[in-house]
Amino acid sequence: MLARSCAVALLALLQACAHPVNTGPGTQRNTSHGPVLGVEDAGTATISWKGVPFARPPVGALRWKAPVDPEPWSAPRQASAFGPACVQTGRLYGPGLNNRYDETIGATLGQTLGSEDCLYLNVWAPATRSAAPRPVIVWVYGGSNITGHTADPVYDGANLARAADAVVVSVNYRLGIFGFLELAELKTGNAADDSGNFALLDLIKSLEFVQKNIAGFGGDPARVTLMGESAGAVNVYALMTSPMLASRTPQLFHRVIALSGGLSTAATLPPGSIPGVLPRSVWATRGQALLTHSLIADGTATDEAAAKANLARRSPQQIADDVRSKSPDALLTTVRTRLTPLGMSASNPIPDGTVVATDPIAAIRAGRYVKVPVLAGSTRDETKLFPQLFAIRPDLGGASGRLIDDARLFAIVHKYDPEGPPATRVEDWIPARYLPVDQPATGFNARARELNRVWFAAIRDDMLNALRTQQAAVWHYDFEWDELPPPFDTIFGAAHSFDLPFVFGNFGPSLYANVSFTRANQPGRLALSNAMMASVSAFARAGDPNHPGLGAAWQPWPRRIVFDATPAAARISAR
Repeated sequence: MLARSCAVALLALLQACAHPVNTGPGTQRNTSHGPVLGVEDAGTATISWKGVPFARPPVGALRWKAPVDPEPWSAPRQASAFGPACVQTGRLYGPGLNNRYDETIGATLGQTLGSEDCLYLNVWAPATRSAAPRPVIVWVYGGSNITGHTADPVYDGANLARAADAVVVSVNYRLGIFGFLELAELKTGNAADDSGNFALLDLIKSLEFVQKNIAGFGGDPARVTLMGESAGAVNVYALMTSPMLASRTPQLFHRVIALSGGLSTAATLPPGSIPGVLPRSVWATRGQALLTHSLIADGTATDEAAAKANLARRSPQQIADDVRSKSPDALLTTVRTRLTPLGMSASNPIPDGTVVATDPIAAIRAGRYVKVPVLAGSTRDETKLFPQLFAIRPDLGGASGRLIDDARLFAIVHKYDPEGPPATRVEDWIPARYLPVDQPATGFNARARELNRVWFAAIRDDMLNALRTQQAAVWHYDFEWDELPPPFDTIFGAAHSFDLPFVFGNFGPSLYANVSFTRANQPGRLALSNAMMASVSAFARAGDPNHPGLGAAWQPWPRRIVFDATPAAARISAR
């Protein structure tokens, strides 16, 4: 793992040489744990500090424990490369073998990647000095809480830091069973440890680091915006409604940006909706399944009955020691090969009542949450990124809406030429049963809209409607940009996460860049991105996304702003 870390650091320095850089004493900043040396990039007019530890590696006895302070250091520490991605099973979004977007992502799907030694954060700040502290934006990546990493190029904070005149921070946090695990044998009576919500405790630890240290990077600890998308938005809402943080002073954050996420139990959703919060008992069942199937996988037991009998003969401490001794690969292989077929591979906040509210929506309606301005966002075609889920219910179609697997998808999008004639067809991607795509009720578009209605729209409306009972400062945007080259304008359109390049101002190489961004659509998308970053800047600065250059006025939810563009110009309106 040390060799990999050194290789990643060397690669980052080589890439940085594309622009003149400075790593001298002028980039040194002192933290409560030790000094760090950053990199000044003349190309983006920013300074970055990457791979800054905010907690000790959660390994050995610290696995499945709340994070603790890192070991202090005294000599200036080079902060020029992203820290390793948290250990996970490789998916389309990486991290690949090199902790960056490259061809190894397609070759490592389904493999164990990353490291348990991963609790690092990154900071970007404008290189110019400011007379007043700048607002701070803390980014929480998505990935279903089972994948994700801060080194994804879409999340690079340089352009947003410059455009928003803000300090941008991105944070790694534990994923999958390492981030969320409800297991009785691990409990010791410490409420935080026993919550099972280790990923959220990581995020809290990072926010504590920000409060203590961000002033040294030019940031204002009294104006921290917590921003996340998808699972990142779920986690942001979990912190906003956390009993642990609801009455904490001083607050760890002061605004929330939550994109394409929600946090509802089934109790507050319309019938047929897909909840984001499952009962704690569900997670307890999954935790026990991990134990029993791990014993079968390592040959200790021949079947579930034998595994349960084996566990019954051992003390909780013996069981905890045993599961902590297993390698990440062994545990994730058990999840992938044994729990996934049982429908037990998901990870999400566990409603323990301490770190996560037992019913977050009820907590909001009772006023028990961190009451801060909220800016939410959704994409028009959220579920076109997940058409496989048409198979979960007959009313959604009863069969997958995607013909190709992830390996084939990556192979197509990674080397696609967006400037050439279409090299693939809608019929290569979408099953005949969902064609033509615009067929009422049964076409691909209709099925995607219905899945969105019972999933993303349902949890969004539940959250924002609850917030509006307590505060006026709730805003929302609809992202409708779909000027992709055909056939991807149909296959994806304004899909889930496709707003993020616009929010961060990053249109360089990334997973879907080659099937989205062309010379023809560049003027409009750049203008739209500038408008969106200006709205994020205004919100981070003053808690209100309105700004003079927008050309439309934000009004509180249920009104919203529509972000769209023609190939030539931004097209922004109020709805």
